Amino acid sequence: MIKVRRIGHATFETPDLEKAVAYYTQVNGLMLAASERGRAFLATKIGQLVVALEQGQKARCLRLAFQVAPSVDIAAMRRQLSDEGIKSEERREGAPGIPKLLSFQDPNGTIIELFSEWRHVGNDQQVAGVGPLKLGHVAFFAPDPKSIATFYERFLGFRVSDWIDDFFVFMRCGPDHHSVNFLRGDPIRMHHIAFELKDCAHIANACDLLAQRGIPLVWGPLRFGPGHNVAAFHRNHDDQLVEFYIELDQMKDEELGYFEPRPWHRDKPQRPKVWEGENSMIWGPPPPPGFM
Repeated sequence: MIKVRRIGHATFETPDLEKAVAYYTQVNGLMLAASERGRAFLATKIGQLVVALEQGQKARCLRLAFQVAPSVDIAAMRRQLSDEGIKSEERREGAPGIPKLLSFQDPNGTIIELFSEWRHVGNDQQVAGVGPLKLGHVAFFAPDPKSIATFYERFLGFRVSDWIDDFFVFMRCGPDHHSVNFLRGDPIRMHHIAFELKDCAHIANACDLLAQRGIPLVWGPLRFGPGHNVAAFHRNHDDQLVEFYIELDQMKDEELGYFEPRPWHRDKPQRPKVWEGENSMIWGPPPPPGFM
């Protein structure tokens, strides 16, 4: 079984590439690491590629990239997928800092890209916007969350961290509580993308910056139950939900099977479980109409 270790970057198609670059550099606070005709690549201030943009007909998430262990052989992964009837393609120089990757489609139609090597990109320039630390997770609508969760478990080594009732699953590939989420919905599309910030002061500064730019909060700040992260949501240039968050639960030891203890946990220790929808928040305003 392939075991991914962390989420790398997300690739978005956007009808207005110039506006998208302006949002990610001036508001989100990423740096433009590279660009070419119809494409742009954005990295955090510490040089990790987290967003790729491509000029296209509509706003959507096209691809998700995940890192595997450096010792994993790309050709061996391709053979494993082929044995399961999954077609894959090996590409070189698919993105700055990533010499080669293997791509295939998940049941949602999202292209999954796997890479084992990466290098620092950009030139450590100062950022103008919020300045997140990393890409944290991406959430999608799926007609059958249980089915696609099983796919990610079987073929990519993900583990289920929590459910909300039977319609919203949180899945981890490393210590972070979740790197992908799937919630029941149709048509298939991205629900939100999330970026990790440093602390409560960083969240407050981010909300102030959004207000200065005339971008309203859609939901939050609040503390969730699943993952226990403090989060605030807004919509970007393409009307996509973007989450800034801090203090996401981590499972440091899979054999112990519980998340690192925190004062706000209701269960001691906090283990993966099914949350009841009405009790899936610790504090904060309820979700706005239509959020789910």
